[in-house]
Amino acid sequence: MRDYFIRRFLLIPPTLLGVTLIVFFITRFVPGGPIEHYLEEAQKASEGGSSSGGQMSGGMSEEQIEKLEEEYGYDKPILISYLQWLGLWPRERSISKAEFRDVGGDKIGGGNLITDPKNQSLLVLSNDGRQVRVDRTSKEGIETKLVTPEMKIADWKNETQWQFRIETVEDRKARWARRYDRNIEEAPQNYDDRVVAYKKKFSGLLQGQLGKSANFGDPVWLLIKDRIPIALYFGILTALITYGISLPLGILKAIKHRTFIDNLSSVLIFVGYAIPGFALGAVMLIYLGARGGYFPLFGLTSPDFSEMSLPDKIFDLTHHTILPLSCYVIGGFAWLTMMMKNNLMENLATDYVRTAVAKGVHFRAAVFKHAFRNSIIPIASTMGQLITIIVGGSILVESVFDIQGFGLLQYQALLGRDQTVIMGTLTIAATLLLIGNILSDIIVALIDPRVKFK
Repeated sequence: MRDYFIRRFLLIPPTLLGVTLIVFFITRFVPGGPIEHYLEEAQKASEGGSSSGGQMSGGMSEEQIEKLEEEYGYDKPILISYLQWLGLWPRERSISKAEFRDVGGDKIGGGNLITDPKNQSLLVLSNDGRQVRVDRTSKEGIETKLVTPEMKIADWKNETQWQFRIETVEDRKARWARRYDRNIEEAPQNYDDRVVAYKKKFSGLLQGQLGKSANFGDPVWLLIKDRIPIALYFGILTALITYGISLPLGILKAIKHRTFIDNLSSVLIFVGYAIPGFALGAVMLIYLGARGGYFPLFGLTSPDFSEMSLPDKIFDLTHHTILPLSCYVIGGFAWLTMMMKNNLMENLATDYVRTAVAKGVHFRAAVFKHAFRNSIIPIASTMGQLITIIVGGSILVESVFDIQGFGLLQYQALLGRDQTVIMGTLTIAATLLLIGNILSDIIVALIDPRVKFK
């Protein structure tokens, strides 16, 4: 049993790797993405105004588009971009660019420059403010010199980890052709060679950095961290209420089979199962919120929640929770209750229970000490999935009540084609699903007397 669970845990990383790889490729190839989102926003902002001569499609300059491509990994091949998202391949950060031109002054170290008259460049280091003189000594070779007077570090490149490379005209044209999916011959003819200064940094999933959301403008991890407490709040309450009612009700229905209590409860739970949670939420919002005024219409707390006393905060939170919580739990009773009832009835009819009763064991003891443990095994096989339900939330219910939970975040990311948020939420959801499967096996092993850890 120990070896079995070790193997299950060892399978989590490769499974996650496969899931994230497939979704990463899909999100890259489908229409839309963060670049298109920013272009659309820039286009809307520029409507009705005159655009400058340096602007490209969507009212953005080519320099701005290049920064977005570098931020979201669109300047690299898709496999390298995926490795950067994982944190296994370094990213280029604090990028500065300047075209080669004759800036005057003596040659660095008195060396020879190549014959191209545009052989020098003066650039300002991004997020640094210092200036660097660059002399090109060959087609791929360069010499650099820090020209900021107050800097006295001899080997400043190694000290600050700055790196330099040459981006040729052909490189820039090829990048333009990839961006617009056109032939390289159609690229602009006004490009010049340029020098690019950058720092290499590992920044990905393994470093706890999931990127920046294109729609919200915030780091993805910060968005998820703000939504998780809300998802946990509703998820835990839903699980406690659903299991706390369904299991005892299932036992009662099995004992009172075909009685008035059994028939009435069956009607009620199947009516609840037939009503979609979001539809019930819309009806309650209209009649109990808008028209009746008994409950708030949206949100989880009132605007002045932070100024309330502790009893008032508890009352306000409860007041906002009743309607959405009702929608969360309304459809969860039927399956669990009927599963508990049917399993228990099946075990009550088995020979070992009938023999125990015939030998004088009280019927209640036969139910709870013998039949119940075997009846709950099929239900225990799904208990591990509660971790996914607890965190995942309900997209539709959260949309109806405007609750900023984890489910609504996933929905908004899909609508807005926010690739970084999609990848972040998917990774968490897939991880919880895999862990939930293992928890289900552990719970079954604890409950099922036929399974031994030894």
